[in-house]
Amino acid sequence: MYYRGAQAAIVVYDITNQESFAKAKNWVKELQRQASPNIVIALAGNKADLASKRVVEYEEAQAYAEDNGLLFMETSAKSSMNVNDIFLAIAKKLPRSEAGGGPAGRGHGGINVAEENPQGARKTCCS
Repeated sequence: MYYRGAQAAIVVYDITNQESFAKAKNWVKELQRQASPNIVIALAGNKADLASKRVVEYEEAQAYAEDNGLLFMETSAKSSMNVNDIFLAIAKKLPRSEAGGGPAGRGHGGINVAEENPQGARKTCCS
């Protein structure tokens, strides 16, 4: 239910915890079985800043990702390593849609972030 209509998903596991990697594999299977056939799935090995405590080898996770057609990166939420990069990689893999934004590409437009002073908006932040 949470991923119905999703265009992308990031499945995260802890590189210092083998059980979290096994659970991540189960989530990948679930997404492949239940989600849209065109969903972009990324596998993120988090806590890369704790490489000295690594239990899940990079090569093992990378091979799993390749075998299942997943994007793969190791990340660190603590140091922000590869956090932006994984989102950018997902965005590059998403199909372009003329339908606009919104859930699953439905809807039109959104917020125009380029507009400097929308009609009726104040120029000061705290008055």
